[in-house]
Amino acid sequence: MGVKERKERQKTEMREAILNAALKLFSDEGYDNVTMRKIADKIEYSVGTIYLYYKDKSEIFFELHNRGFAEFYKKQLSVQHIKDPIERLYAHGEAYVQFAMEYPEYYDVMFISRTPSKELKKNDHWIEGERTYDLLKLNIKQAMEAGHFKGVDLEVAAFSLWSFVHGMASLYVRERLMMMPTEFIKPLIQGALQFLSRAY
Repeated sequence: MGVKERKERQKTEMREAILNAALKLFSDEGYDNVTMRKIADKIEYSVGTIYLYYKDKSEIFFELHNRGFAEFYKKQLSVQHIKDPIERLYAHGEAYVQFAMEYPEYYDVMFISRTPSKELKKNDHWIEGERTYDLLKLNIKQAMEAGHFKGVDLEVAAFSLWSFVHGMASLYVRERLMMMPTEFIKPLIQGALQFLSRAY
């Protein structure tokens, strides 16, 4: 490996270290309580080093959002092969909750964090986030074309279904299901999704 390649690898590794540390801190302590110095201390580097890669914590937060939503989108795409639109919506909901269970810290900064990034506000068209919601609306639209959700507005249906699965995912991520035995949680979530899918 040449000098140039080694330097590029070191830069990549440093970015990953910064992002991983920031993700953990944002999730554990909240965006407002995290500083660039805290991130630097977490990976045991000087704060000046962090500024070589990111101008502020808002930029880090935005990159974490994009990474999380990119992975989230891939998870959603994994169910698009299902032909029956209601079965696909059920699988879509499962994929949503599964993402939250597999990546709770990402889910936290993507959907639960109270403080939105300044960088997010600067972007009128946020592709990474918008396309995930558009995919949900596409699946609902196809279900409507198959005779389901009669008389329901598309935007209302999308918001309602998103709110339903988001509620379950948030309860899990924020550890509000601790009173339940662990082995009951997944079957309970699956049952709730089946209950909703049968209603339409």
